[in-house]
Amino acid sequence: MNSSLKIINETIKLGSLQPFLAILKGTRNGIVYGAKVRFAHEVVISILFRKGNLKQKIIQILQATRKHATNLGSFVFIYKSILLILKLLRSTKIEKSYDTFIAGLIAGYWIFGRENSSLNQQIVLYLFARVAIGCSKLIVKKTNSNAPSWTWAAFASIVWGLVMWLFKHEPETLQLSLQSSMQYLYVDSERWNDLRTLIWHNK
Repeated sequence: MNSSLKIINETIKLGSLQPFLAILKGTRNGIVYGAKVRFAHEVVISILFRKGNLKQKIIQILQATRKHATNLGSFVFIYKSILLILKLLRSTKIEKSYDTFIAGLIAGYWIFGRENSSLNQQIVLYLFARVAIGCSKLIVKKTNSNAPSWTWAAFASIVWGLVMWLFKHEPETLQLSLQSSMQYLYVDSERWNDLRTLIWHNK
């Protein structure tokens, strides 16, 4: 058994296998990370906000966790596979800077673009916010300029002003989860029947 394990350990260290094993480990890491992130999120959301009995909540938690884990693992697999294919197709066997964009574009469409589910929306919108900030920082970096000190204050103010206006006048344009949160904060707080529903319980 030890000799077999030793052979395996020596084999996976071979440089020729590195690109293929990187795909395997990347897929594994995507599944594990997706499961950890979604499981914790779903447990909290189910306890605090979801209705239904314990069995229904457990099923929802497991289904969302499996979906997030398989989506992220599949994305990593496709992304890394495309990067490797593009590299192998070139005589120089060198990765180009735009390869990551092409691989991300294809994998993003295949895993997250074909199904407009609430889970996929959460992941994509989370990334969109990070990309927007990253691109703004890139512009500042490339132009050798300094962002004005009031940039963040203006950004935060505009975002909150817009979301409050949308919730008040066009609530159907917002995600259901956001609608639910804002309903709880800004609409339910306008209604109560007695001391219990004023302080201890929402309804």
